[in-house]
Amino acid sequence: MLRISGGRVYDPANGIQGEVKDICIADGRIVNDVQGAAVRTIPASGMVVFPGGVDVHTHVAGAALNFARGMTPENHRAAAKFIHSPLLRAGTGGITPTTFATGYLYAGMGYTTVNEAAVPILSARHTHEELRDTPIVDKSSCVLMANNEILLDLFEEGETERARDVLAWLIWAAKGYGVKAVNPGGVAAWKWGKDAKVLSDPVHGYGKVTPAIIIAQLAAIVDHLRLPHPLHIHCNNLGVPGNVSTTLETMRVLEGHRAHMAHLQFHAYGGDDWTTLRSEAAAVAEYFNAHPNLTADAGAILFGNSVTITADGPWQHLLYQLTGRKWGNLDVENETGCGIVPYVYKGSNVVNAVQWAVGLELLLLIDDPWRIFLTTDHPNGACFWRYPEVIHLLMDASFRRECLRKLPSRALKRIVLPDVDREYTLSEIATITSAGPARALGMPRKGHLGPGADADVTIYNESPDRGLMFRHPRYVLKGGEVVVEEGDIRKVVDGRELIVRPAYDENIEEYLRPLFEQYYTVAFENYPVEQERLEGADIRELG
Repeated sequence: MLRISGGRVYDPANGIQGEVKDICIADGRIVNDVQGAAVRTIPASGMVVFPGGVDVHTHVAGAALNFARGMTPENHRAAAKFIHSPLLRAGTGGITPTTFATGYLYAGMGYTTVNEAAVPILSARHTHEELRDTPIVDKSSCVLMANNEILLDLFEEGETERARDVLAWLIWAAKGYGVKAVNPGGVAAWKWGKDAKVLSDPVHGYGKVTPAIIIAQLAAIVDHLRLPHPLHIHCNNLGVPGNVSTTLETMRVLEGHRAHMAHLQFHAYGGDDWTTLRSEAAAVAEYFNAHPNLTADAGAILFGNSVTITADGPWQHLLYQLTGRKWGNLDVENETGCGIVPYVYKGSNVVNAVQWAVGLELLLLIDDPWRIFLTTDHPNGACFWRYPEVIHLLMDASFRRECLRKLPSRALKRIVLPDVDREYTLSEIATITSAGPARALGMPRKGHLGPGADADVTIYNESPDRGLMFRHPRYVLKGGEVVVEEGDIRKVVDGRELIVRPAYDENIEEYLRPLFEQYYTVAFENYPVEQERLEGADIRELG
């Protein structure tokens, strides 16, 4: 049992904004009170107490990450070395930290839950093995579906009910938590050297199925199955000038269904070409603010090294053509694809400067912090361990202005950030880093400090230097255990995997088996991830 005594508590989910109060813990959960000689007390006077951080969108495990690590050995050689102890396993940091290092770095920053945002079912077994080797944090994952050819064929034939059963079976086969849609139709078309740039045009190889139909059908199925997290959408035309029109059209296609708009920064550009690219964050924020069915994460970029990793193969090929950098491409049978391109964001580059501003503009112009969350689309926009830099920019308008003065003058004419004076409060930071993402993911025991919540708690030394404050928590508790103290890992615990089991007609296997025998290189019996591989998983049965 444990008592955190006298800290200034920020718990937005329970309406607590800086109240000095005790937080009590027993058996890994928050409770109303603890008594007796066995109670350990952590004196937190002069400190700030948050729920543990929840990352709604990150890429930390699986074949794509290993692909990227293999392509960028120079980044691992340049990465700061970890000081290992008998307590810690080996690992490297840098732009794509290895599994053990990922868990240590997230915990060291105060985060206790992460959502791996893109998992092909064919590589889900490998992904789960790496998630199991990522210590301390709890994990969930989103399964790639928007280019699954079995589903697209069913949409083409108008067999919505069967598509619903297939999708539910695939989620359980992958032992996933949610559904991810990446460039709907575009990745399937990329296998023919094509893309899907217009939402109303049929996908290459199909007569009726369009990206708009894929988006609408998937969103409706996700809602029908009552998945805790809405459809997680990576829109078509990511990263290109003028893509704001596609983003707004995607939001309209949803027709009120729930959706989470991933890395929205990469989808909020105006202009006709790269020489005229400009921010359209204001237009996106205006529509978004008026439609409460939507949530989003920022996908903010920060200047420096990154490596772009995405299932959006057409975009990665374009980025390779634009930059001439290393490029890797992989098709995943009938399901999806993968592209890798290392990249460096430069403050002197007008396009990169606009991108940097757009991420911040969205976070500042979207008025409800419960619906827009802090991410960098790790490692695409920047590494997750740089989140404190974004927090500093959000909380300190004078610091933002200082950074803006370093941008090219041409970039300043294409953004609205210089006119935005809003500064985030501590309560709003707790919302965008913990309470909001937990609610959007449908995790009722995460992101708050009320009775019954998982005892995932982060305690910061109060400091006017917000970047420093959020970079080095004083304590981090995972399930009531002190795992970080004074910047050092004190205890390594195993995080759990959070998965869902949607309801479906089990006879759907009779439909799927012959398709696997005809099209897949993997036998039907070997395709699903075995439940026993996920020891200690938290499985939510959905009726």
